[in-house]
Amino acid sequence: MLKLITAALLISTASQCSNSKVSNINTTKPVADSATSVHQFKVKGLDGSTINFADFKGKKILIVNTASKCGYTPQYKDLEALYLKYKDKLVVVGFPANNFLGQEPGSNTDIKEFCTKNYGVTFPMAEKISVKGDDTAPIYKWLKNKSENGVLDATIKWNFNKFLINENGVIIAKFDSGTKPFDEEIIGKL
Repeated sequence: MLKLITAALLISTASQCSNSKVSNINTTKPVADSATSVHQFKVKGLDGSTINFADFKGKKILIVNTASKCGYTPQYKDLEALYLKYKDKLVVVGFPANNFLGQEPGSNTDIKEFCTKNYGVTFPMAEKISVKGDDTAPIYKWLKNKSENGVLDATIKWNFNKFLINENGVIIAKFDSGTKPFDEEIIGKL
């Protein structure tokens, strides 16, 4: 009975947030018992290494789809500053994607060089992926589909959308591109 009440409250909260620029879900547990956490994922990094999300258990994770030739590209600077300031309790993970007007045309090597040279990025960066369409990367299928993440359905409308994940690997909020890394809507949830 408690599970049904909790699920109803979460669904009600999610539907109230679906039309806002920020989707907030305040839960520490997925709605569906079968939903898994982001900690199940391993992805390749820009440098060929493996980023294992299980290594981030106990910390919040900010997942961002990035691009090097976008009006929001300067957010890399604040993402790096956010990562350094809250490193004890937050990990930022960038996912370069070329889904919006070809704004990430470079190779993994090009992207790594660009991010390091121009923004001093030290937070983990995954290899270039797709965040929408038939070739959507598995982690983004999970992020975007309530049937997989147990919390919310989300649409990636542009580069620099952000998902905030709690210490248990569950989505707690989704932010559109215009929400800057140091926006109170993000900082207040750390």
